[in-house]
Amino acid sequence: MTNRIVVLISGSGTNLQALINACKLNDYPGEIVAVISNKAQAYGLERAKLASIPQLAVEHKNFSSRELYDQALVEAIDTYQPDLVVLAGFMRILTPDFVQHYQGKLINIHPSLLPKYQGLNTHQRALDAGDEEHGVSVHFVTEELDGGPVILQAKVPIFEGDIADDLASRVHEQEHRIYPLVVKWFCQNRLVMDKDKVLLDNQVLSESGYAND
Repeated sequence: MTNRIVVLISGSGTNLQALINACKLNDYPGEIVAVISNKAQAYGLERAKLASIPQLAVEHKNFSSRELYDQALVEAIDTYQPDLVVLAGFMRILTPDFVQHYQGKLINIHPSLLPKYQGLNTHQRALDAGDEEHGVSVHFVTEELDGGPVILQAKVPIFEGDIADDLASRVHEQEHRIYPLVVKWFCQNRLVMDKDKVLLDNQVLSESGYAND
C-alpha cells in the first residue's frame, strides 16, 4: 500500500522536487498527497501545481500566535490523512503540541552534521570553525530544535578558499539524494522512532544515523 505524504515548505522547494521525482518511479512506496506552505509566494507551490499535486498556503502572518497557526496547520494537514509529514525547507519553529501530534511520523532535513550547528547559517558557521567537512542530516522531529534522532547523514569536504555558497551547493546535491531515500525507508515500514532512538530494520542506529561514513 502506498504511503500518503504531506510536504511542508517555505521557499523554492528543491527538496520537494527531488521527492516529486522519486515518487514518479514505479516502485516508489510513497505518494505526495499535498504540499503546504506558510508563504503564498513560495515557488514550491508552483512545483506542486506542475506535478498536479494539491497545494495550499496557510500563511503564518494571518495568525496572532504560533499556537493558533500550528492548530490551523494541523487541521489543514489532517484533511489529507498523511502517514508521513515531511519538512522540506519549512522555516518555522513548531510548537510542542504540533510535534507531539505527529510524533514518529514527522521528519526534517537540516544542512549540517547534527548535533553540530543547529539553527541557521550552518555553512558559514562550519567555515568559521575551520571544519574540514560539512554535510546534511535527516532526522525525526522532536520538541528540541534540530535535536531529534538522526536517521541518515551525508558528508561533503570543505576545500581551502570555499565560501558559504560553495558549501551550500555541495550540500544541496547530497540533500536531493538522501531525503528521497529516507522517505522510501519510512514508507516501506523499515524506519521507526523509539523514544530518542531510530530503528532501521529493527536495528538501533548510532547517534549519527545509518552508514554515516
